[in-house]
Amino acid sequence: MSTPALTDVASGYRAGRTLPLRVELVRQLKRRRTLVMFGILAVLPLVLVVAFAIGGEPDGGGDRITLLDTATASAANFAAVNLFVSAGFLLVVPVALFCGDTVASEAGWSSLRYLLAAPVPRARLLWSKLVVGLGLSLAAMVLLPLVALGVGIAAYGWGPLQIPTGGALDPGTAAQRLTVVVAYIFVSQLVTAGLAFWLSTRTDAPLGAVGGAVGLTIVGNVLDAVTALGDWRHFLPAHWQFAWADAVQPEPQWTGMIQGTAISITYALVLFALAFRGFARKDVVS
Repeated sequence: MSTPALTDVASGYRAGRTLPLRVELVRQLKRRRTLVMFGILAVLPLVLVVAFAIGGEPDGGGDRITLLDTATASAANFAAVNLFVSAGFLLVVPVALFCGDTVASEAGWSSLRYLLAAPVPRARLLWSKLVVGLGLSLAAMVLLPLVALGVGIAAYGWGPLQIPTGGALDPGTAAQRLTVVVAYIFVSQLVTAGLAFWLSTRTDAPLGAVGGAVGLTIVGNVLDAVTALGDWRHFLPAHWQFAWADAVQPEPQWTGMIQGTAISITYALVLFALAFRGFARKDVVS
């Protein structure tokens, strides 16, 4: 169904005021999957605290000390470990869910055509849903370390972030560096967001969009593990997903994060453009 061409516009109608962000945000916040996803992320730090209490001090099991080995050193270390164990997969899921379910679910409910007939311009509809989806994704990534800091303070106390290779960052500096880490993780997940959003405009099945984005992200991680690809792996977003570890060093290194940011934003912009271009020409019948 194409958006009807309006020659006589109703008095007071403004295309830019249709489907306000606050309306879309409230709709998404009321959905059960949003509450469940935030609940899972909020519970993870508690699960890890219990695991460390039952299993004792974390031990990498080798001669090399890793960030995981310092998990109980302070609240800052505990927050960093929560991000470390979640960045590879768990934080992929809310991004794929919030960006992949948004348009496809409207089509699945057969409400998409009514939104367009309201009339909500197609670009405005996609823009509202994309901004809210990315906003919820960022909120999920901020929620995890905030809860982890609170739980970590109660369990291990507030102190400097102990660096596995030696040295420490004072609490103020550690908080700044963790903010940089969260920002970088969010940027690195823009590729998953782009995949999910593009697939959401191509299918009426939300599970297909969400699952497809998660699956393709996993494929990227698998390809990055194939060392035979050599320097070609540098063009994979997955290759740079843990470049944020350079930010929690006495002297932070930014080269890896700059390269990872450039790769992620490039892929994401292409995918978002494909989503808007394809949806503008799509015959919406559901």
